[in-house]
Amino acid sequence: MNGNSFGRLFQVTTFGESHGEAMGVTVSGCPAGLELSEEDIQADLDRRKPGQSMISTSRGEPDDVSIKSGLQDGYTTGTPIGMVIQNKDARSGKYEPFVTAPRPSHGDFTYSAKFGTRNWGGGGRSSARETVNWVAAGAIAKKLLAREGVELKAHVNQIGDIEAPEVSFEQIKDHSEENDVRCAHPETAERMQERIEAYQEEGDSIGGSIYFEARGVPRGLGAPRFDSIEARLGQAMLSVPATTAFEFGLGREAREYTGYERNDHWEFGEDDEPVPAENDHGGLQGGITTGEPIYGEVTLHAPTSIPKSQHTVDWETGEEKEEQVIGRHDPVLPPRGVPVVEAMLALTLVDFMLLGGRINPDRVDGDVGEYDTDYHPSSPRNE
Repeated sequence: MNGNSFGRLFQVTTFGESHGEAMGVTVSGCPAGLELSEEDIQADLDRRKPGQSMISTSRGEPDDVSIKSGLQDGYTTGTPIGMVIQNKDARSGKYEPFVTAPRPSHGDFTYSAKFGTRNWGGGGRSSARETVNWVAAGAIAKKLLAREGVELKAHVNQIGDIEAPEVSFEQIKDHSEENDVRCAHPETAERMQERIEAYQEEGDSIGGSIYFEARGVPRGLGAPRFDSIEARLGQAMLSVPATTAFEFGLGREAREYTGYERNDHWEFGEDDEPVPAENDHGGLQGGITTGEPIYGEVTLHAPTSIPKSQHTVDWETGEEKEEQVIGRHDPVLPPRGVPVVEAMLALTLVDFMLLGGRINPDRVDGDVGEYDTDYHPSSPRNE
């Protein structure tokens, strides 16, 4: 199977299946000298893990990360960082009805058609459980970006037809983790929660969207055409399970604007440097960063695993069947998807920072040739 790696210089390669022994990720290209611990990574994993609230799956996974390589005395060494997260609460029996009778709108049939076999427990490799690896890698990327003054955050801005009003970046940072929905507007979060619970009681699910923003990204990153920031960011976001749309800047609304209305006129900023007047382009022009905030939105469809009876066919017996997906599933995806979107944003940006020479690919201090560093291990014989 191809397609298990993401990134050019900061490259992430993942393995694992939903009900396998463990999930795992290797991060290649992280410079040496970054102070890093399992606690740094665990903080984001705890935001993604199941069982956080009544509107998430009750699967009891602690998602404890174990770093297996790439660290020495609490600092990265420049070698691949290997991380493993054990699967502790897999229950494959509930998936037995769907081994040869694919669940509606899942990857069951397409995987079997492609490979002639599949790991059917919990959806195997096609399960959103795989994103635990992305969040672990994204936590490292976030820490590298923070050293360069880059901040990023996301929040749930819509569930069904309930849409939050526009909020500031500071409000997203301050309030998005204060409720189970991860919406930075408290009043809207309450309405969203009620709507999710209503669908949950009906044995159904609902979709929504996640707004993301990054600040402090330097201008001049990216390239025209196939290596534009938006092209690579689009690939990252559309890789998130259940994503049906990715937007940046005005997004879909751009079709309603005239050229004059959409064009970002230039003006001088506080430091007498040219800046776009409105930033309707979401911090990107010609595929390259302008230095203004990068922002956009990711739409996730309703979870496909629902308790309602659905129609399928069993290719082994030739029967048409009505089956229920019985198990522990999320009634909505955006609340747990917030750290996943943040991770993919961070991984994309840190890769461009390395490609653009804004971060030294060998070592975070940039002191090429200097061997006697604060983070180099001391000889035990000299102590």
